[in-house]
Amino acid sequence: MGSQGGVAPTNALVTPMLTDLYQITMAYAYFKAGKHNDTAVFDVFFRRTPFHGEYAVFGGLDEVLRFIANYKFAPEDLERLRTILGGRCEEAFFDYLGALDMSKLKVYAIPEGTVVFPRVPLLRLEGPVGVVQLLETTILNLVNYASLVTTNAARHRQAVGPSKQLLEFGLRRAQGPDGGVSAARYAYIGGFDATSNVAAGALFDMPVKGTHAHSFVSSFTSFEEVEGRALERASGDGEPVTFAPLVLEKLQLIQSIPALRATVGDDTNKSELAAFVAYALAFPHGFLALVDTYDVMRSGLPNFMAVALALIDLGYAPLGLRLDSGDLAYLSTQCREIITLTGQVLVPEQAVALANVSIVASNDIHEDVLLSLNEQGHAIDAFGIGTHLVTCYKQPALGCVYKLVEMNGTPRIKLSEDVAKVTIPGKKQAFRIYGKEGLALLDLIMGENEEPPQAGQRILCRHPFAESKRAFVIPSRVERLLNVVWDGALTNPISPRPNLLPAKEHCRKSLSCMRQDHLRPLNPTPYKVSVSDKLYTFIHQLWLDEAPVGELS
Repeated sequence: MGSQGGVAPTNALVTPMLTDLYQITMAYAYFKAGKHNDTAVFDVFFRRTPFHGEYAVFGGLDEVLRFIANYKFAPEDLERLRTILGGRCEEAFFDYLGALDMSKLKVYAIPEGTVVFPRVPLLRLEGPVGVVQLLETTILNLVNYASLVTTNAARHRQAVGPSKQLLEFGLRRAQGPDGGVSAARYAYIGGFDATSNVAAGALFDMPVKGTHAHSFVSSFTSFEEVEGRALERASGDGEPVTFAPLVLEKLQLIQSIPALRATVGDDTNKSELAAFVAYALAFPHGFLALVDTYDVMRSGLPNFMAVALALIDLGYAPLGLRLDSGDLAYLSTQCREIITLTGQVLVPEQAVALANVSIVASNDIHEDVLLSLNEQGHAIDAFGIGTHLVTCYKQPALGCVYKLVEMNGTPRIKLSEDVAKVTIPGKKQAFRIYGKEGLALLDLIMGENEEPPQAGQRILCRHPFAESKRAFVIPSRVERLLNVVWDGALTNPISPRPNLLPAKEHCRKSLSCMRQDHLRPLNPTPYKVSVSDKLYTFIHQLWLDEAPVGELS
């Protein structure tokens, strides 16, 4: 693939300098030992699923490829490294760094947006150890947060169901500018419909949504501020209509409906009404009002409906209202009931237009709130979710690791007293095995040179470390998970602008192929990650070969 002009990483900070010092010092030690061109294989994977769940969703691959495509130490980078290393490295090492490229690197990866599980390699990198070692920190940085947010978004989508809109509102609470942009990007891949983040929308061609804040409502002090202003009909026909009197007429209509007298106010806040009128005059095609600045039922809702009905009279379609506080389940059902009752006194066309307005809810919503609202019953059509989504409040880090599994063709293993930290050695391939219902049964890791599993053929699948955990499986379908995404000897251009739609659609399809008991938020059924019988035997033989033998006296 070589150099890829015009496909720089989204964040300008993503350069070879975005790394830990020990990657540089290890590279120098390899260089001094004459090992820097030895061939190494590293796996990127995680050990535990996040959010007390049973799955994750892989994100960040596109940015990894952009980083690799642009990998180059600039002269000023090398000068800074000379200073940081304090003259401890010979000049030939900096010549080596300055000449580095990715022409001898090969990368295998699972497609971005795929549902993934512990121990299964997300990425496999092969190449000169000096090169592959230097990539570690940056790749983990690009994959960890991306996968965590994508997973968090997917869990929110699973909680709310397919028919509701999810809006990412987290920029003001995100961990810095890049956290805000990255969160919007990966929330969209994970299943969100739009973002409030203008920069992310512009960078990634994402839908951008937003209305106004409480400050806009409270900035108006009198209805006189909007009197006398006119609005054209949506059709453009006829003379513009003075809007404020029409709104007051609609408010009187709402307040005169017998079924509403006990609920809606006789004297709504007129400064709030002025704010709604002003916003409708500015955005007659995009009117969505925040109705909880003063009192939802006695002021905000009737004021909203008055403006909405006036817009409908002029041929516009108001979008909806937003609730940002209070009992969201109760308030949303009450709002929908009053909207329905109001529609009963309107002509059919107007009733339909009013019934189509959406109820949007925000106010520190997260996955558990969504599940609770489902249990209570609600009439919310869209959710704006910020802090808990972008900060991954339940779990702030995923914990992907980057481990050496082969050196110069010799498989390597990392041992630990904690079995969860023992690595699976050697070059490996991973397959997703599907059952007769078309849903995933397990992921099977095999040696790279083993014969791949075939549909209809019985295979033995074993737990990597528990001898008694094994099962025969006859796949109805087999999906190869790891495929080449970078090869220095090939030309395969990367898109100049990230296109999120393929990964978003792949995420949706990947989730649809999982059993619901694996996806459920509470006490999910464990998903099996197995190894072939041949790989199982090899792991344990290498373990015995590498582990020191104790001596008792």
